[in-house]
Amino acid sequence: MFATTAPPLPVNRDRIRPAIQALQDQLVTWRRRLHQRPELGFKEWLTADFIGDRLSEWGIEHQRNIAKTGVVAVITGTRPGPVLGLRADMDALPIQEENAVPYCSQHDGVMHACGHDGHVAIALGIAHYLAHHRDGFAGTVKIIFQPAEEGPGGAKPMIEAGVLTNPEVEAMIGLHLWNNLPLGTVGVRTGPLMAASEFFSCTVQGKGGHGALPHQTVDSIVVGAQIVNALQTIVARNIDPIKSAVVTVGNFHAGKAQNIIADTATLGGTVRYFDPDYANYFGPRLEQVIAGICQAHGASYSFDYKALYPPVINDGAIADLVRSVALSIVETPAGVVPDCHTMGGEDMAFFLQAVPGCYFFLGAANADKALAYPHHHPRFDFDETALGLGVEMFARCVEAYCA
Repeated sequence: MFATTAPPLPVNRDRIRPAIQALQDQLVTWRRRLHQRPELGFKEWLTADFIGDRLSEWGIEHQRNIAKTGVVAVITGTRPGPVLGLRADMDALPIQEENAVPYCSQHDGVMHACGHDGHVAIALGIAHYLAHHRDGFAGTVKIIFQPAEEGPGGAKPMIEAGVLTNPEVEAMIGLHLWNNLPLGTVGVRTGPLMAASEFFSCTVQGKGGHGALPHQTVDSIVVGAQIVNALQTIVARNIDPIKSAVVTVGNFHAGKAQNIIADTATLGGTVRYFDPDYANYFGPRLEQVIAGICQAHGASYSFDYKALYPPVINDGAIADLVRSVALSIVETPAGVVPDCHTMGGEDMAFFLQAVPGCYFFLGAANADKALAYPHHHPRFDFDETALGLGVEMFARCVEAYCA
């Protein structure tokens, strides 16, 4: 089971500056230490302490305990200039790791299965580099170590806590190590990169009874099954076919015996879309479909809908900057991949709603080394060569924006 079977592209170490090449072993050490001590959202106390201790060691101004566990480092160049934000998420997932590696998770049932340990290592790497090369950029760089990306979301609380002010951030850049792309590639595009992430749940209330006497009942399973089918018509018949959207029912629970008609059925799922115009569309439309089916069968229902994250929308100018930087690093122009958007969600979206910016994917899969399992898989891992590439990408983005 692989996220991509494409072979890695050659990585030209000459395109990574010596000071960052010299950090590579340390980046791996940091990443593996973080991987052994994964923490769930808003509980990243060990992670935050690890970050803060490194920043203090390097004499970097920073604040801790923002939105509970968040950390923000501020690094100024030697000349006046703009303020650029760099973001790294730092939480793990409730997954039992199955990798047989020396740096396997030591926290039972918790795992860095999405690369956030690598994101933190890269962010520490760029903090270290910038702190020792302040004459290489103008203005200020804020490095935002964010909790709880996997849920319930730490970006919005950090913004509300003022991380984009004092000084005011003018643009944001972030990266995601990505096992859907091979090592040596960068995925960057203008416009939608990741989808809105919304969730729904519904309970159908029917009337239970004997399986041999259905005329005396209102069968909640039959009603629920029709709801599942009908919800698929929303994308098929209500959404512009040129635009992308997904309605997925991910759970359905009803009944306890083969000869009893269940009086209740519960189901839930997720909605994904790219176009912000659909931000307030799906919740009312789903409920309209559910209400109609329940009314037709004499059932009642309860319905809950939650919009978690909006779409990740990249600003054209900042995406062009990241693309030009990527072209200066990858071995071939084919290594910059524009067709890289995904229906996955990300709360980097809130930062990009607040200021112009770009979120990009850094290819990290290496199928030749069996390092290509998909994100959120218990055997997820990535080629750590990508860590140095990530620091170099950030360094060149800083130098290009804060010239």
